[in-house]
Amino acid sequence: MTLIEAINSASAKLAAAGVPDARLDAELLLRHVLGRDRAWLLAHIQDGLDNERRRTFEQLIERRAGREPLQYITGRQEFWGLDFHVTPDVLIPRPETELIVEKALELAQGREKPLSFIDLCTGSGCIAVCLAKELPSARIFATDTSGKALVVARENARRHGLADRIRFFEGDLFAPLDELDVHDQVDIIVSNPPYVPSGDRPLLQPEVRDYEPAMALFAGPEGTTVHRRIIGKAHEFLKRRGVLIMEMGLGQVEALTRMIEETGAYGTPAILKDLAGIERVIVLKKI
Repeated sequence: MTLIEAINSASAKLAAAGVPDARLDAELLLRHVLGRDRAWLLAHIQDGLDNERRRTFEQLIERRAGREPLQYITGRQEFWGLDFHVTPDVLIPRPETELIVEKALELAQGREKPLSFIDLCTGSGCIAVCLAKELPSARIFATDTSGKALVVARENARRHGLADRIRFFEGDLFAPLDELDVHDQVDIIVSNPPYVPSGDRPLLQPEVRDYEPAMALFAGPEGTTVHRRIIGKAHEFLKRRGVLIMEMGLGQVEALTRMIEETGAYGTPAILKDLAGIERVIVLKKI
């Protein structure tokens, strides 16, 4: 079997299983097995595929046909131009989450250095790692309730040479940070919290519904349970005019705005839209 024959056969199997972008996924998985880039693959497309690698490739295709996410199969996902290790213990980083990094860096430009950050629900550590990479003098604390997720996050910090720049804590949101006495001392708090309404589970793609960690996805009937807790506590850690930046789900602006008004601790929120035009990130400034 040649490489092109392997791709054609695999893409047909994936398409029959309802996998979006079946041919692209087949090609990416073959490149993963071969350890080659796309330019090499195109130049050698008529080469033969040995039996051992063919068996490995077919096993990976079988997993993808079962709708296991490509990123969990390869163990990799790009975010902010960096390569991140991912496992089923963490949410797969999405391009829209880069809005949080972008806004945090924009706000950091006008603030006195060194800056202090908290990254809540850090998961793979992608936000914290990117901020540490872009802001060499920043002090960054990251928390997650999942010890398994923090294993992945620490690995990502190590692979990018930032292990000594980010302090990871296991625990519920701000709880692990109480002992550090950083109240009223943090410049920016960032978070991509769970925000999918629990009733929406049947509507999700199988890749998300059946494989990504539920604790990183679902947050009560309206999907805003974790946001409420963050909004109610963040102002205790932020400096005056410190900023809270959170990702949110479709149609959640109104509910979050009511929560913000109830606290009386923040000014009028700013809303950022993703490339699809969806209101995706909410930005709050402590009064």
